[in-house]
Amino acid sequence: MPSIVVHYQEIALKGRNRPWFVSHLVRNIRQATRDLDVASVRALMGRIEIEVRSDAMTAEVSDRLRRVFGIANFSVARRAALDLDEMAAAILRDLEGVETGSFRVSARRADKRFPLTSPQIEREVGGRIKVARGWRVDLTHPELKVSLEILPDQAFYSFEKQRGPGGLPTGGSGRVACLLSGGIDSPVAAFRVMKRGCSVLLVHFHSYPLLSRASQEKVRQIAAILTRYQLRSKLALVGFGEIQRRVVLTVPSPLRVVMYRRLMMRIAQQLARKGHAKALVTGEVIGQVASQTIENLSVIGRATELPVLRPLIGMDKEEIVAEAQRLGTYEISIIPDQDCCQLFTPPHPATKARAADVEAAESQLPIVELVEAAVAAVEWEEFSFPILRTPTMPLTNLTHSRNDEVPGQ
Repeated sequence: MPSIVVHYQEIALKGRNRPWFVSHLVRNIRQATRDLDVASVRALMGRIEIEVRSDAMTAEVSDRLRRVFGIANFSVARRAALDLDEMAAAILRDLEGVETGSFRVSARRADKRFPLTSPQIEREVGGRIKVARGWRVDLTHPELKVSLEILPDQAFYSFEKQRGPGGLPTGGSGRVACLLSGGIDSPVAAFRVMKRGCSVLLVHFHSYPLLSRASQEKVRQIAAILTRYQLRSKLALVGFGEIQRRVVLTVPSPLRVVMYRRLMMRIAQQLARKGHAKALVTGEVIGQVASQTIENLSVIGRATELPVLRPLIGMDKEEIVAEAQRLGTYEISIIPDQDCCQLFTPPHPATKARAADVEAAESQLPIVELVEAAVAAVEWEEFSFPILRTPTMPLTNLTHSRNDEVPGQ
């Protein structure tokens, strides 16, 4: 039975909190592979072993692991007894038919009680392989690298390491709420805080029925992609068109964009509290559009008592586009649509709004009433990855449901 040995890096620096983060990572790996033929997922000494019941399944499991945050790298491995002759024999059996110009053996002892040091293990096993196959040893740039890991009761050997996504396991850093548009930036912002271990509640503002449902459909597709990384997602669809209409009738034209954003912050804050989120996340970038000057960002941020995280704040558009393309959201984000950001947008928005002017304009609006009405009318949708096969349901990788109430945690 093959195994996949997972290594983490940043988690190893967490000191006394390390077991807590490791348990989150084990849980997430189990969730990500729950519909595959995996026998067990368990933490060992400084690593995690995934037992796979068949060689054919290792490729699919490996594909899932590339999206599980907290994994630094992983290898498809085999077990061997704690005997150098048996280790070398097992390795040679698996390398039968393989030809290479050079090789090296790299050993790590998780159990320091093993009588030989890592360099000694490398020399002894490498020597046996060299005698049997005649391959040249190259310690710097080998064509083939044999990795050995020595544990108390067994050894693992593997031939290729694959990179994981890094970061921290999702759920280990708490919960946040991300304002998710159908554009390029905010999905990347959500992805970045997921990578830092946050579970992300997704909040989308739309102007249906004043505009079409196109932005909602785009956001559902984006939420599905993001769910492949955080495994479970909740999406709040917030009707914003009537609020915008009220703002247009009351607020001076240059201040409307800032007013829209402040109202979004207030509504998102209420939804965040319902979902036990401790911060808001946006895709804002300094200077990218009129509402994203330092002055406007400051005034907008004052509308909420929660911390506002802006993970893209210093990036340029080219960097964000490249990350969106790697993530897989870019092609969806550039589909033309009608969203609330385009509705009732003034031709000359203020770029240096003053808090006193904005607060004076807000005093002419029933802010509490507007926020409460928007929160009460929210439509909730829930996503999860993957879904198990049932006798009446075909196997798919993503399930999606709608709920008028806040889904349970």
